[in-house]
Amino acid sequence: MDHSHIIDTPARLEALFGPVGEASLRKQVAYLHPVYRSMIAASPFAVLSTVGPNGLDASPRGDAPGFVKVRDEKTLLLPERRGNNRIDSLRNILADPRVGLLFLIPGVGETLRVNGTARISVDPALLQEFSVQGAPPKCVLEITIEEAFFQCARAVLRSNLWHPLPPEILETVPSAGTVLAALTANDIDGQQYDRALPERQRSTLY
Repeated sequence: MDHSHIIDTPARLEALFGPVGEASLRKQVAYLHPVYRSMIAASPFAVLSTVGPNGLDASPRGDAPGFVKVRDEKTLLLPERRGNNRIDSLRNILADPRVGLLFLIPGVGETLRVNGTARISVDPALLQEFSVQGAPPKCVLEITIEEAFFQCARAVLRSNLWHPLPPEILETVPSAGTVLAALTANDIDGQQYDRALPERQRSTLY
């Protein structure tokens, strides 16, 4: 097998891309600068990345803007709401506390990347602090920040992320019920699942 076109050393990788720009280096800090706090306060959505003995995981987290709170310049608090009970991210954190967060702000091209370590808290006062509609989260992740920096807008601009997809593309996206029916050889009734899903989501959001 010809491996001549495979990048397999740091030197070859760096030669492919060239030097890092000054701005890309200086935007990275080991704490939450006030400008980064502003981005977190405006963000209603983040992707949480973890790693554990069974592999990698990246899963969405979302709520009203500012749902991730800043305790201090080195600590973030992320509530864990109701979900599907797979708890892949939480299992990973128990085995390996390293986490990564990618914050998105609708309409804004730049994103915020935060890396650090996490632990799982069920402190009653903390759970109460994050209650929504009278329902506390299952737990709260206390994330100690090791580095934070913003990502430029090129990926968002290239993808037109904040613009609706053309109808002809949206029509090709299978519904949740369609996916489940296909993966279970119709053991799960896809049409019934889709009919019940909106109300189930509304009633179990928190």
